[in-house]
Amino acid sequence: MAKRVSISLDKEQVQLINSVKGFGSKEAEKVKNILMAYLSEKGYLGEFNKNKRSN
Repeated sequence: MAKRVSISLDKEQVQLINSVKGFGSKEAEKVKNILMAYLSEKGYLGEFNKNKRSN
């Protein structure tokens, strides 16, 4: 099940998102992939998967 979430970005943030290469072609795809990369880097995804397996 997918859930849509609205976010607001200022002009500089949109320019930064548009300048990012390798995270997708659409703005929403880039934001989602950047968020997932951040969560993975911080270890939250591993923790989530560990908790999901134990339940």
